[in-house]
Amino acid sequence: MSKKKIHIALVGNPNSGKSSLFNCLTGLNQKVGNFPGVTVDKKSGNTLLADGSSAEIIDLPGTYSLYPKRMDEWVSYKVLMNQDDEIKADVIVAVADASNLKRNLLFCSQIIDLKKPLVIALTMMDLAKKKGISINIPELERELGVPVIPVNPRKQKGIPQLKKAIEQTAGQLYQAPVRDFIENRGLAATSIEQVKGLFPQISDYTAIHYLINHESLLLNNGIQEKIENIEKQNKFNPTKTQAEEIMQRYARIKHVMQQSVSEPDPLQKTLFTERLDNLLLHRRWGYLILLAVLFLLFQSIFWLAQYPMHWIDLAFTTLNSTLSGILPDAWWSDLLMNGLLAGLSGILVFVPQIMILFGLITLLEDTGYMARISFLTDRLMRNVGLNGKSVMPMISGFACAVPAIMSARNIENRKERLLTILITPLMSCSARLPVYTIIISLVIPKTYLFGFLGLQGLVMMGLYLLALVMALIVSYVAKWFIKIKEKSFFILELPTYRPPRWNNVVQTMINKAKIFVTDAGKIIMIISLILWGLSSFGPPQRMEKVSQHYQQQLRQAGADSKSINAEWRTAKLENSFAGILGKTIEPVISPLGYDWKIGIALITSFAAREVFVGTMATLYSVGNEEENNVLLQDKMKAAVYADGTPVFNLASGLSLMIFYAFAMQCMSTLAVVRRETQSWKWPVIQFVYMTGLAYVMSLIVYQLFK
Repeated sequence: MSKKKIHIALVGNPNSGKSSLFNCLTGLNQKVGNFPGVTVDKKSGNTLLADGSSAEIIDLPGTYSLYPKRMDEWVSYKVLMNQDDEIKADVIVAVADASNLKRNLLFCSQIIDLKKPLVIALTMMDLAKKKGISINIPELERELGVPVIPVNPRKQKGIPQLKKAIEQTAGQLYQAPVRDFIENRGLAATSIEQVKGLFPQISDYTAIHYLINHESLLLNNGIQEKIENIEKQNKFNPTKTQAEEIMQRYARIKHVMQQSVSEPDPLQKTLFTERLDNLLLHRRWGYLILLAVLFLLFQSIFWLAQYPMHWIDLAFTTLNSTLSGILPDAWWSDLLMNGLLAGLSGILVFVPQIMILFGLITLLEDTGYMARISFLTDRLMRNVGLNGKSVMPMISGFACAVPAIMSARNIENRKERLLTILITPLMSCSARLPVYTIIISLVIPKTYLFGFLGLQGLVMMGLYLLALVMALIVSYVAKWFIKIKEKSFFILELPTYRPPRWNNVVQTMINKAKIFVTDAGKIIMIISLILWGLSSFGPPQRMEKVSQHYQQQLRQAGADSKSINAEWRTAKLENSFAGILGKTIEPVISPLGYDWKIGIALITSFAAREVFVGTMATLYSVGNEEENNVLLQDKMKAAVYADGTPVFNLASGLSLMIFYAFAMQCMSTLAVVRRETQSWKWPVIQFVYMTGLAYVMSLIVYQLFK
């Protein structure tokens, strides 16, 4: 008979090592979704316990205490208070940072007083040791009354012992301590007694939370009124009760620390972390180092990705050339080579760059430098109506605007949150990377300044910095129009510098590549196939007229038919449905330096920016069977206007990159903005201002460099 599956809730302070422990316990057995009814990420995974039984682990959002302020903290709070309809935890695993034990024990002590089955996983033991902190684990267990297991997820240490403790706690071999961590009844004894009359099974501390937050809990109207009456009768003061509780908890934590923890003299020499922060957070050097880090990041995308990208492109070119010599001259052969394979090559060729970008960003996060970027830029953010908390969504926007906008929910101030949502899509996301890469390779020479500064890498970094500067300008202007007045505070805990977790970096790179291929790839493939149809067919009478004209010329020309066939292919494309669409909008986009083919790409890439490359691949492949063995980049480089001038020159290339840097060409982003703001007003404003900004800036750039 199989054992019942155990459900484990993983909780802890931010930066306590909770995510590392979750990844260690679950490995690749993870799935990501949303918590019911909210846009907060829900990570869950499966693991096997010591006895071989299966357990589901739910990674709850990080929180500092049992008094929630943000939406994600409310998610954790409701699970711990047993007020979540979907998630019922059999065991709570609280992750505590051994190097910051005093602060972490506040949250742990609150969970202890809820009388929940609890196991404390003590992380960062190696860091505590470096700081000279020694923890007597058996004594700490006696003081707290719950199992305390030291773990090191990075080195897989303590994991079997943690699983054993979870299994024993779920089997009720460990009972919740009878005595409260603090004397909760001393806070509001009469009120607690009366609430426990309504809920006899709850602890004293749970009763306090019913008094403070009953409006947000799953209670019927009758119970709500009774608790409200208890508050009024006893003149219950939530703020005073909370303040008294926190003071009592820290007094008790101080006693626990004296009994079980040995700490060094606080006047000991400055740690490596502090010395490094003096340099990296310096008012001048800090910004120069940040620019250097960003340059290396973007230059590395070219250095490391150029060879695998070339191999992938060459493989598809060779495959196309081989198939063109084997397959018959039929419509389905054309669909396979110029629709399906052209679209697929437009997806896979940029996978190396996507993987490298996300790998490098993960390295910055893992080492602790990403949090320093937030701290470093807080003063700049405040000048434009934001604060340091806006930096993380903006940096995340370099990867993808959708999760970045969702992460803005951590910003308590409504005005700053709205401003962050409005400007985050200006960050150059990974979807823009394929566009930047192919245009830079076409119009920017592969030269080096001073022998080591790659011009292409500098242009790439310039595009990212330009997007950031424009985002700050837009925020500065928009803050005068959004009439919301709230005070905001920026409190950030700087994590200790750590060596990167290479397994985590590799896993992130693989996962992001999968997401790009499956999610973005679906859109690219669908649009590529639709575009093949629009490019291969047109109004019957119009296409017939073109065929008759060139067939007559071929009969007259005799053997000399190569140039006429090339003109015929171009004419067929121009008179196809796609060509008619491109020609229709050409007068609007020609001042920007674009031809009708680029116009088609602009339209198709409104679904997703990365579709641009797939569109170019399809348009330059349809009807060009003789050039199936030519790389897309070479086809685009050879494209000319009727007067012989190149379509892709410095002016048009820069103009096109500026357009993609600023334009709102992502349906998914607009949808998530609608969901986060609960209004169509802000997505419409966002679409209008970004598209207008893209057009004006592209026009200026083209006219300057023409």
